Amino acid sequence: MVFGQVVIGPPGSGKTTYCNGMSQFLSLVGRKVAVINLDPANDALPYECAINIEDLIKLSDVMSEHSLGPNGGLVYCMDYLEMNIDWLEEKLKPLIEDHYFLFDFPGQVELFSLHTNARNIINKLIKKLDLRLTAVHLVDAHLCCDPGKYVSALLLSLSTMLHLELPHINVLSKIDLIENYGNLAFNLDFYTDVQDLSYLQYHLDQDPRSAKYRKLTKELCDVIDDFSLVNFSTLDIQVCTGNNLLFQFSFMLLNWLVHAIQ
Repeated sequence: MVFGQVVIGPPGSGKTTYCNGMSQFLSLVGRKVAVINLDPANDALPYECAINIEDLIKLSDVMSEHSLGPNGGLVYCMDYLEMNIDWLEEKLKPLIEDHYFLFDFPGQVELFSLHTNARNIINKLIKKLDLRLTAVHLVDAHLCCDPGKYVSALLLSLSTMLHLELPHINVLSKIDLIENYGNLAFNLDFYTDVQDLSYLQYHLDQDPRSAKYRKLTKELCDVIDDFSLVNFSTLDIQVCTGNNLLFQFSFMLLNWLVHAIQ
C-alpha cells in the first residue's frame, strides 16, 4: 500500500514550490520521497525529479507540430499520457516499495473540473498500483481580498472535489503575502471555514461588475452552502521547510484522511 499526494491548483498558486518544500520536509524526517512532474510546461524544476513527463512528451513539440496554443497543448499532453499510462506505471514500479509520491500536475483548471484525462490517469494508477492518494488543491490566498474572486475560488474548489472524487484538502497558499493585497473584509476564519456567504453580498454589490450579476452570484453562493464541502487550510511554505510542528501535524492529517476515507 503506497501513499502520496496529487498536487493541483491554478497557475501560480505555488504547486511546484509546495512540492519542493514537502519533499525537503519528508527527507528531513527520514521518509523517502519521489516527486513526479506531470506538467509538460514546467521546465524550471527546483526539486530533484524522479519522473518527468518531458521524457515522454514535450509541450513545445506538441504546440509546434499540431499548431496548438498552451491550453490545447496541455490537454493533448494529458490525453497522450492517458493513452501511454503504461510508461508511467513502469517508471513508478521500482519506487513503490519505500517511497512517498508527490504528483506535480499542470495548472490548467479545466483538467480537474471538466476534462476526464487527469482523473482517468489518477484512477488507473490507484487501481493498478494500489495507491492511496490525497488531492492537495492550492489556491492563492490573495483571492480572499476580492469577494468575487473568492466566490470563484470556492466554485473551482467544489467542482474539483466533485470531479476527482478523492480525499481532498483545499489550501490557501502564500498566506504570508495576503496583507500585501489590502485588508480583508472579514477575519481570516471567515474565509478558511467558508462561513455564511450571504455576508459577502454587501461587498459584492460595491463592485459594479458583481452588482450586475447579483442574483446569479447569490445562487452560486447557495450552491456552495448547500454542498457544505469546501473549507481551507492555510500554508506559508517558508515555515514548512524545517522541522516545524504545524507542518508535521498537517502531514499527519493528510495521511489520516487517506486511511480514514480509502
